[in-house]
Amino acid sequence: MTEDEQIKEVKKNWCIMEFIANPSKKVILEAVKRHWYSIQWIHNPSEEVKLEAVKKNWEAIQWIHNPSEEVKLMAVKKNWYSIQWIHNPSEEVKLEAVKQIWYSIQWIHNPSEEVKLEAVKQNWWAIQQIHNPSEELMLEAVKQTWYSIQWIHNPSEEVKLMAVKQNWEAIQYIHNPSEELMLEAVKQNWEAIQRIHNPTQKVKDMANWKST
Repeated sequence: MTEDEQIKEVKKNWCIMEFIANPSKKVILEAVKRHWYSIQWIHNPSEEVKLEAVKKNWEAIQWIHNPSEEVKLMAVKKNWYSIQWIHNPSEEVKLEAVKQIWYSIQWIHNPSEEVKLEAVKQNWWAIQQIHNPSEELMLEAVKQTWYSIQWIHNPSEEVKLMAVKQNWEAIQYIHNPSEELMLEAVKQNWEAIQRIHNPTQKVKDMANWKST
């Protein structure tokens, strides 16, 4: 078939791309404009073709080998879920995904501190998806809600204190709390003594005094 004939056939049915050998650039573009899914039958598509496919539908990214930064960014801007099909995304691409929804952090390998912080700022729940969070990340999560303390491993004294100051009930999620933490909890509510293992005498006295 001639180029014009191929274009005519593609306009009728884009699926015919599967059977066209060595299609021209014009034929390829026409096919992709008709339906993004035709990208899977195109060998070595040009940048223009890749962008056109992703513009039509972000899912096209999964059939594009070695996409450029522009193609990756376009896909993620259209839908954060595309991050799972992008190998070695740049910092900008990762941030774009996380800015759309914190939940995308789970598909990002080796996220930077900035990416992690963006996720946690959006929703403290992201702290569960982060291995060995920094002090800043822990504090950000606890600032949002004291309840996040139960998902933080090895929190610092400052993080623990922030949680307990927000709500005395946080004491029950803290292993081996210091006397300062115990006292802070009991100051708020003497019933906190019931959630504290091995309270010191000073803490017991504070609870007794508050209960009267």
